[in-house]
Amino acid sequence: METSRRTIIAAAAAAGVTAATAGTAHAGPGAGKPVKELFGRLADGTKVHRWSLANGGTRLKVISYGGIVQSLEIPDRHGRYANVSLGYGDLASYVAGTTFFGATIGRYGNRIAGGRFTLDGKSYQLSVNDGVNSLHGGAKGFNTKVWDVEGFTSGSDVGLRLHYTSIDGEMGYPGTLRVTVTYTLTRHGDWRIDYEATTDKATVVNLTNHTYYNLAGEGSGGIYDHELTLAAGRFTPTDTGLIPTGELAKVAGTPFDFRRAKPVGRDIRAGHPQLVTAKGFDHNWVLDKGVTARPEHIATLRDPGSGRTLKIATDQPGVQFYSGNFLDGTLVGTSGRTYRQGDGMCLETQHFPDSPNRPAFPSTVLRPGSTYRTTTVHSFSA
Repeated sequence: METSRRTIIAAAAAAGVTAATAGTAHAGPGAGKPVKELFGRLADGTKVHRWSLANGGTRLKVISYGGIVQSLEIPDRHGRYANVSLGYGDLASYVAGTTFFGATIGRYGNRIAGGRFTLDGKSYQLSVNDGVNSLHGGAKGFNTKVWDVEGFTSGSDVGLRLHYTSIDGEMGYPGTLRVTVTYTLTRHGDWRIDYEATTDKATVVNLTNHTYYNLAGEGSGGIYDHELTLAAGRFTPTDTGLIPTGELAKVAGTPFDFRRAKPVGRDIRAGHPQLVTAKGFDHNWVLDKGVTARPEHIATLRDPGSGRTLKIATDQPGVQFYSGNFLDGTLVGTSGRTYRQGDGMCLETQHFPDSPNRPAFPSTVLRPGSTYRTTTVHSFSA
């Protein structure tokens, strides 16, 4: 049985949780105004700020560089807080990094084969940064941009609005794309992400967030004992470049079947050809619900040790589950500890990879006069 949020927060208060004992100071359940501080400067002198939010027992820290979630703190079953997202303690590491820790991803989340697509009879060549393919918007995607950020409070909610304008031709994409990403913490401690974009030319858009989760706490070790459930009966197999083949394969009878909760690591070394190619899970699951008008529950992740549970709802048709296969022990996180393979995992809500080249996949085309909107909600309990 899950403990209520109110019980958890009360336990934290009674325990007097401190930075020394839990990696973060205690955050009460109430909302306060967003707090802004200088996080660092880029080589050209551009200031990067960090914004801190707290509401409903959840604490969130976001930097204006890349719209990156630098820290996400939630309590365990005893009310003890931990940062459950992988990341760095300084700006230079984010600038040099290639892991997309916590970043806002665009214009196009995931891979586009050969960095090319054709739209309305015209071919476009994109920035390639993953072998011959384009990954997460190219070499200078949204994760490398300094966003304009404004804090807000609205009723019992607190949040941030992040704005960025991507000019026509940036990373090879057509159209000037005006983007707003809104991070909201609700009074229940839910973290909601609303994406919105408009364009002046036909283009393709697929925005997502690349937070790596470890519900036992960042830097605490692996996530293979985390229990995962995905409401998906199919997935998209990939070639050796991790580009979908176009098949929508059934998960039944394969290591990709997470329709009932099971540990992430139970089948990760099963020798399935798709797991060998990706060195673990790095695939798009085809959600049973498809595209929906409102977010619907699609995933549950639970750490048995701490009791922390993450539930994700989205209106998107797919989710990329990546099991941290390429973390190699060379990166030092916010805890001062190194990250090794399987020390964090991503659940990126999205349209399918390479959709611009796959007419059978749900379309990612955005045209002038229309607005791209999508929402993902993360709910926490213990």
